[in-house]
Order: sequence, then structure tokens, then C-alpha cells
Amino acid sequence: MPWMIETYDKPGHGALRARLRPAHLDYLEAHKARLLACGAKLDDAGAAASGGLYCLDVETRAQAEAFIEADPFYTGALFERVVVTRWRKAYLNGQNTLTEG
Repeated sequence: MPWMIETYDKPGHGALRARLRPAHLDYLEAHKARLLACGAKLDDAGAAASGGLYCLDVETRAQAEAFIEADPFYTGALFERVVVTRWRKAYLNGQNTLTEG
């Protein structure tokens, strides 16, 4: 069951994001089987990140919350806010994933 996790960085914490990023990427690599999609939210110039979006395949809200709470960005206190929402995957890579019935 897909879950969407949207994170919002604390303002002015770009240096902390950069310092935590290698451990964060290692964490994502270790859990890539659960990730449907994941990436940073960037400014219009593509130069600065202000948070992220994770689409995660786990069964429960508790599992989604545990996933984000173990991310080095979370444990390193980068996030100002985290929103976890159940998500319905309708299209992925231009393909309709919904089934009739």
C-alpha cells in the first residue's frame, strides 16, 4: 500500500542537509526496495533543496512513520515538519496502474 511522505527542512539549514546527505543516500540505497519514488524539492533554479518527497510501499502508517524517523535527515534534526499521507498510485512512468473492478 503506497504512502507519501513530504518533508520540510528547517529554514537556513542547507549546511546541515549537505553534511547529512551521504548518510541519507546510504539509507535510501539500503531501503530502495520500498521506494516507489523519492527526491528533493528544489527551488526554481534547481540549486537549493527545501525538503523532500518519498513515495513508499509499506503496509501501515506506522511503518511509513518508522521509515522516515530512521532517515538520517530526520535523526539529524533537519526537518521542521513531516507529513505522512496514504497515497493511491494511479499513473507511474506514464502507465495507468489502476485496475478495473
